[in-house]
Order: sequence, then structure tokens, then C-alpha cells
Amino acid sequence: MDLAAWILATVSVLAALAGPIAAGHALLTKQEPQVATAWITVCLLFPLAGALFYYTFGINRVRTRARKLMAEERAPSGPAPSARSHTPAIGPEYAEQVRISDAVTGRPLQHGNRIQSLHNGEQAYPRMLEAIDTAQHSVYLSTYIFGTRASGWQFIRALAAAYRRGVDVRVLIDGVGDLYAWPRASRLLRRAGIPTARFLPPRLLPPQLSINLRNHRKLLVVDGQRGFTGGMNLSDRHVLQSDRPRLVDDIHFLIDGPAVAQMEQVFLEDWAFTTGDPQGLSVPGQPHSEGALCRIITDGPNEDLDRLVMTLIGALSAAREEVWVVTPYFLPMRSLTTALEAAALRGVEVNVLLPERNNLPFVHWATRHMLAELIQWGVQVYYQPPPFAHSKLFVVDRRYAQIGSSNMDPRSLRLNFELNAEIYDPTLAGDMATDCRRMRAGSRQISRSELAQRTPAERLRDAVSWLASPYL
Repeated sequence: MDLAAWILATVSVLAALAGPIAAGHALLTKQEPQVATAWITVCLLFPLAGALFYYTFGINRVRTRARKLMAEERAPSGPAPSARSHTPAIGPEYAEQVRISDAVTGRPLQHGNRIQSLHNGEQAYPRMLEAIDTAQHSVYLSTYIFGTRASGWQFIRALAAAYRRGVDVRVLIDGVGDLYAWPRASRLLRRAGIPTARFLPPRLLPPQLSINLRNHRKLLVVDGQRGFTGGMNLSDRHVLQSDRPRLVDDIHFLIDGPAVAQMEQVFLEDWAFTTGDPQGLSVPGQPHSEGALCRIITDGPNEDLDRLVMTLIGALSAAREEVWVVTPYFLPMRSLTTALEAAALRGVEVNVLLPERNNLPFVHWATRHMLAELIQWGVQVYYQPPPFAHSKLFVVDRRYAQIGSSNMDPRSLRLNFELNAEIYDPTLAGDMATDCRRMRAGSRQISRSELAQRTPAERLRDAVSWLASPYL
């Protein structure tokens, strides 16, 4: 047998084995039967192409890598001693949720945090730039998308100026999100001398083809005392007074207080994983005499259990009056769907606010397929008019809230690295509920009859999109 024939035979054998091997891996590692069945079917029907597709999109390489990333975090097997010993005295109305979050997060509640909502780039960007301009010790920025038009250049100049005056400046951009802008922000930042890293960028050599593991966190931490988080990237599209197409309506938040140290810890862990450069923390921020109880919740495919999902379900089970869910992408897993429906059946007013026009049409179609069931059991669903509503809020009984980067879809809750802040404060949660009521006043309610009027072609399109929802 000559060399060419030997190579051909070897490739043929490997191609024949690739499908069954990939199918076996899916069988042993996937947690949901329907997901495992889908991957097994693809790999067996199309052995070589299916195996390559599974290698690129299906293998959760995150688990081993993320154990290194979060090596210092304990498994969520029970309340951490630090969480118990540092949890401030709270009222009985919070006790149930605090027990759940203590056990799941392992992080203590911090009192004395001042939290301010910032609407769109008009309010958020000036405050963020001011914080960078007045930084004395450190500026840590993590974002999914870093645009390089007018808004992005403002941040590049401010970061460069802070770095030149001796501030410890570091920027972490997601490896896929960095490709959304040209020229790339990472290159411009490095040209300015700013320490910059990309979180798991896709590459061919050495192979790094997993595009599902994304760092979706949005963080700006200054001097360990002021922190910004929410759903906003750095882009002109968040400036509603600009002339850019496809504008995005969003809310960001300024946190001033000791909980910012937890945000800084998350950034430094991500930085250490990406660069191999471990660094210590700043001195924790000082609590204010009046302020909210707050703690940071991280979630990602590295977690043995779904931390955000568990805290959300815990809050829904404790809801007695009203629940507000504001999210651009709404494909909740079955456990969350059941919790929302159960709350509505108990008489809780459950409101879900979604964008009328989504920037990802297939997600919008998939959502429409599953809305009828929620509406049937009493969940009220509303569409917000353009511009694209990208805000992320979760408010329960005007006393508990979550803010941050996570959406209520499989990608956010199973594949992305996300960060939320949970807040125990009736004043702040009440203000957020008022904001939600304002959003609802300008929205239109979706009915089962409207969904029933879809054409057969639309129903088929929505159903096929929903079938692919674990991968959207």
C-alpha cells in the first residue's frame, strides 16, 4: 500500500469513528436529554461533519478551564461560613431569599451600598468617564463589545490618560465581542500602551474554536469603591440622541460601596485566567451610613449548579405581590417557566417586558412559540416599542431586585460568563418597579388570540427556532 492509499485509509477510519466518538461524548456529558439526543442524532447521521460541528459548538471545554478560573470558589453545597458570619441583620421578609443566596453564592451580603440607575449612554458614559478621569489607584474595565467610534474613542483616551498618570489600568474584552468593531478596540488600546487582554479569542493555531464560551460581563471598577455594571456595552448605539441606526435602549448602574470589592474580585479572577497574571485586591470600599444590602452573583458554564437560576427561582417562590422581568432575550428553561407560572397561579402579578423588535429575529421567533403557555397560566407579556429594549431587570414585591448582564435565555444562563448584583432594599427596588410600570405603560400586551392568528408558515418558523433554542 503506497503512502497516499495509507493516508486515505487512515482518514476514512477516523471519519467513520468521529461520529460515534462524538455521540458517546454527548451521551456522557450533556445534562438535558433533549440536547444529548439532538447531538447524538447529528453525529451519527453525519459522522464527520457532525463531529466537527459538535467539536466547535457542542463540547463544554469550559468545565476544566473554568475550574482553574474559579479554583478559589467553593462548590455551592451549603452556606459558606464567611457568608453567615458577615451577613448583616435583616428583616424576616428577606430571610428565605438570603438563605438561598448564601448557600448558592458563598459571598457575603454587604451593607451601605449606594446604587444609582443610569439610562442609556447619555447618563452612563459621562459618569463612567468621570470615574476614570478621577481614578487614583486602579481602573478595571471588562466588556463584551468595545466600539471604536465616537463613544469608544472617548473611553480609549480616558483610559490612556489614566495609565499615563500611573493608575493601574487593565481592559478585558471578550474574544468574539472584540470582532464586532473595526478597527478592533484591543489593538487601539495596546497601541496606547494600555494592558489589554481578550477572553478566549477564537483561533486556528493552536486550535480554539469554541465560540460558545463568552465573557458577557460588563464591569468598570474604579479604586475598589465605585463600580458600574448592567447590560450596556461601549457603543454609540447606546446614545439615543445619536444618528446611528439600530439604537439600543438600556440601563446601567453605579454601585458605590463595599460590594464593589466583589466586582473587583470577579474581574481579577477573569484577568488571571486570561493572562496568567494573578493580582491582589484593593482595600474594600467603605460602607455608607445609609444604603442597600447587596452582593454579587456570578454564573457561567464552569458552575456545577446554575447559581443565577437557583436565586431567581428562590425569589419567584417567595413572591407574594408582583414580579417584573425585563429582558431582551426571553427563552427561560423549563424550571424558570414553571416558577413564573406557579407564581401567577398563586395570584402574584407576573409581568414580562420584551422588545417589540429584536436584534436577533430567530430569538424573537423562538420566544413567540412558547409565550402562549405562559399567558394561559396568567403571566402578562408586553412588547416594548423601538428602539431595541436591551434593559435587564428582575424585581420582586418592590423589595428585592437583580441587575446585571444576564438575560433569561439558555446562552446567558448556561454558556456565558455573567454577573448580576442582587439588592435587598425597598426604596431602590420600589424605584425599579416604578420604572417597569413606566415601561409597561408605553408597551402593548400580547394575547393568546394574537399568537393564534399566526399563519401556518409563521408557526412553523417559530417552532423550528424554538427547537434550536438551546443553541441560540
